Amino acid sequence: MPAGKTEERRRAKKGVCVVRVKTKEEKMDNIYMNRELSWLKFNERVLEEAENNEVPLCERMNFVSIYQSNLDEFFMVRVGSLQDQMLVNQKIKDNKTKMTSEEQIGAILKEVKRLNRRKDAAYKSVMEKVAEYGIRLIDFASAKSDEKKFLEQYFNHEIVPLSSPTIVGKRQPFPFLKNEEIYAVVVLETRSGKERIGIIPCTNNMVERLIELPGNKGRYMLSEDLVLHYIGKVFKGYKVKGKSLIRVVRNADIDADALYDEDLDYREFMADLMKERKKLSPVRLDLSREIDGSVVEALCRYLDVSPERVFRSEAPLDLSFVYKIQDLLRMNPELFYGKRVPQKSASFRDGESIMKQIAEADKLLSYPYESIRPFLRMLNEAAEDDSVISIKMTLYRLAKQSKIIEALCEAAENGKEVVVLVELRARFDEENNIRWSRMLEKAGCQIIYGLEGYKVHSKLCLITRKGEHGIEYITQIGTGNYNEKTARLYTDLSLMTSNEQIGINAALVFQALAKGEIVEESEHLLVAPKCLQAPVIRMIEEEIQHKKNGEDAYIGLKLNSLTDKKIIDKLVEASQAGVHIDMIVRGICCLIPGVKGQTENIRVISIVGRFLEHSRIYIFGCGERTKYYISSADFMTRNTVKRVEVAAPVYSKAIRARLRAMFDLMLNDNKKAREEKADGSYELVKCEGEPVNSQEALYQEAYDRAAVRNAGSAAESTEEEK
Repeated sequence: MPAGKTEERRRAKKGVCVVRVKTKEEKMDNIYMNRELSWLKFNERVLEEAENNEVPLCERMNFVSIYQSNLDEFFMVRVGSLQDQMLVNQKIKDNKTKMTSEEQIGAILKEVKRLNRRKDAAYKSVMEKVAEYGIRLIDFASAKSDEKKFLEQYFNHEIVPLSSPTIVGKRQPFPFLKNEEIYAVVVLETRSGKERIGIIPCTNNMVERLIELPGNKGRYMLSEDLVLHYIGKVFKGYKVKGKSLIRVVRNADIDADALYDEDLDYREFMADLMKERKKLSPVRLDLSREIDGSVVEALCRYLDVSPERVFRSEAPLDLSFVYKIQDLLRMNPELFYGKRVPQKSASFRDGESIMKQIAEADKLLSYPYESIRPFLRMLNEAAEDDSVISIKMTLYRLAKQSKIIEALCEAAENGKEVVVLVELRARFDEENNIRWSRMLEKAGCQIIYGLEGYKVHSKLCLITRKGEHGIEYITQIGTGNYNEKTARLYTDLSLMTSNEQIGINAALVFQALAKGEIVEESEHLLVAPKCLQAPVIRMIEEEIQHKKNGEDAYIGLKLNSLTDKKIIDKLVEASQAGVHIDMIVRGICCLIPGVKGQTENIRVISIVGRFLEHSRIYIFGCGERTKYYISSADFMTRNTVKRVEVAAPVYSKAIRARLRAMFDLMLNDNKKAREEKADGSYELVKCEGEPVNSQEALYQEAYDRAAVRNAGSAAESTEEEK
């Protein structure tokens, strides 16, 4: 076979679009990666952490669970969306690789089956090592005689009274199977030789998922395995011909804007819509063991799932129980990452007004390395400050117990104008946000429920106060949610500034939101959907022009995902012009770097480690003319032109230098960074020279700065005492 044909087939297997090189447009086809297949490559990198022997054992267990929960959400959202596209128009194609929805689903299913085999192997390997620490999940083959007696009694007294068995027949239709819940299915044969299907739900809040066996510490059985073993006792009078645990994953892709009737109360409409989402059609069926093909066909028929969507799993169908096992192993610190605590920011002084300190100089918080407390202190201070006129915020995802909500409620109760945009369409957080919106409204806050056709994903807070010389602003712009919990788990940035022009721009954003409009023009902030994509493209074009003029040119981007074709094509043009481009893209990257004549000046790495990389940084230019931004927006079309997003310029020289140092440190990561190759694959960066784990290094820097800060404070106290 000719070498060219072999290369084409190899690239096609990796999800890279391969087209004969004929026209200029066709020449670019080999630089695109399909969005969905690129996401699966990200989840594969998560799985690699579960396989990595250098990662502590309980953390490896955690990564197996994250892989599975990621995959569930991917099927609910992305596969569900593709499924809906197929129903509407089978000719719809991905605008980069030209794959139809059906082709994409076919490629996804094939890749997931490959990855799931690795997941099963990773789970088995981890649990074998967990057993060395005295924790074992057993089945009936390994159960001792006294344990079997206990389990049978437990089943009879604790499970049977709570069970709701169903035999599918003419008078008993196939039951509705809840999303992501486990059921035991049994094939029953009547005395006359007819077959029936029996079903028992295994998810029950009254029964412990991990059943501890008496007399033998550290031996457990999953409750669903117990139900499956004794399921024949529930269906007496039948012969058991086959059985399996099953789990259904349902479509969660539902278009609220398309269904909303403006005569309805929007919040109540969203609450009802969440109930409807739980009933959407299945997109995947998981089985715990092989059962007769005719039974699988029957299940597929009842559930309206194609046989290709059926997955057999060696690992338990739901891995959330691993967190309980982690709790059982807490006395073994070597099985976990070393303890890290968000540090006090060296940028702030204790005992002084936060707003006053921000007025003196712009401040940057870097999560999870630094604590979110200065931001919370700023909100609490604003709630009590007589000079503060208003507090305005956009809220997307919040912690279950939110101190931010408490501060906003207090501000409203203290007579401040508090305007809060609560995005009720934040996927899987809708119910939480509905609850918070009611509490805020009750406290006297003015609530805005987003814009028609556009999710509000920006992380923007504006404090307006009456100063000595007129109106003053404190503006906070973040890359991540106002969530105290994720601020300890995700890497994010929070810029706080008293810059008047940024404050005026932020005020215009809130004015537009209050009127149900989008920002048409913005001088300092980049505000999607109208004022982000175009300025980004202009800044890329400026770098192209500088390079053409014989000057140095540079673009550095840190993103979660890159899918926006207009921006991708402009980055390719910049690469062809000789502009050096560094990209740190954690998840989806639809641009393939290193392709000769196309993207050879682009380097792409992905960092997957202890913390979820979530911050977005844009860098354009070299030397004194360099522009820095932090943003809530990835370079995805949904962010750049279909949502309200905000990117803020960084004018402080000290903060710009700090951002550059962070960015360069991540580029030099050789422990958790994977580099994307010209064939679309990812490889761990070779550790040559000193090992660099950027996340651990940034945490150590935070500890070191905090130590210097504390030493300085102690010295000042001693001097005052003298």
